[in-house]
Amino acid sequence: MTDPERWADDVARTASALTRLLDGGWSPPLPGRGATAARWAALAELGARDLPLARLAEGHADAVAVLAELDGPAPGPGERLGVWAAEPPSGRVRARRTDGGWVLSGTKQWCSGARVCTAALVTAHAEDGRRLFLVDLDTPGATPRPGGWAAAGMAGSDTVDVELADVPARAVGGPRAYLDRPGFWHGGIGVAAVWAGGAHGVAAALADAVATGPDPHRDAAWGSVDVALHALDATLVAAAAEVDADPHDTAGTAAARAHRVRGLAARTGLEVLGTVGRALGAGPAAHDGRHAAHRADLEVYLRQHHGDRDLVALADDLRARR
Repeated sequence: MTDPERWADDVARTASALTRLLDGGWSPPLPGRGATAARWAALAELGARDLPLARLAEGHADAVAVLAELDGPAPGPGERLGVWAAEPPSGRVRARRTDGGWVLSGTKQWCSGARVCTAALVTAHAEDGRRLFLVDLDTPGATPRPGGWAAAGMAGSDTVDVELADVPARAVGGPRAYLDRPGFWHGGIGVAAVWAGGAHGVAAALADAVATGPDPHRDAAWGSVDVALHALDATLVAAAAEVDADPHDTAGTAAARAHRVRGLAARTGLEVLGTVGRALGAGPAAHDGRHAAHRADLEVYLRQHHGDRDLVALADDLRARR
């Protein structure tokens, strides 16, 4: 089987899993409504077993939360939503108001679930600023362009470019409403919860090895991994309580909280990948297909954290509040 054929199988498998998940009633609580810890736990549980599925499920759950926060339409039965908000320098979508309403044109990059989502929340640039729009993906003019994904990791998330040619769209909120709402930062921690689950999934192979009997090197590695994961899990629980206590971010701490939790989750994920890899050697990476795939998925997904750029953003926020 060639790489494109294998990736096509991964995409089909993930699409089917997402459809079953949502049709089965999976619907985590909205953030800031008193059960944020349960929301993030549900995302982490998916991340522990299937990161491409968790990526699409997190996008759907985030879209539902965005629509609720910005008074958008509630999704109907059978809808599978995405949030396509990446704004790389090489790609920009333009929004134009016409007599019949808004239309979008341009190439949107980093569109996860491009061929399984029924609709997506898409950021675009209008004359009055950056806006958010709801797009029905069955509308003519919205065309996925597969073929640009070269990595084996996260191939099942079907993250491709989507070309939009005068596609009708419904505005959700006003200019900058998507970025300026407190939920933008709460949603960012939802992604970190998926990363945390992914790290637990990688660590499971080491836990299984430790269970077979004592080994000083493996045991020390497992102790190190347990400390790191416990700290991350506790941080997510504490952050959830803070969000529920101040869902509208009256204290102005949502951005710093999100940067801290995301930074810790990214660092912990990389630490777990390295520690587990050193402790177990080449065996699981070479012969355990599920473990190898999960490692590859996590390594790619963690790059959604922007590393030092996000740490600089945290420092800027802290400086402004001193």
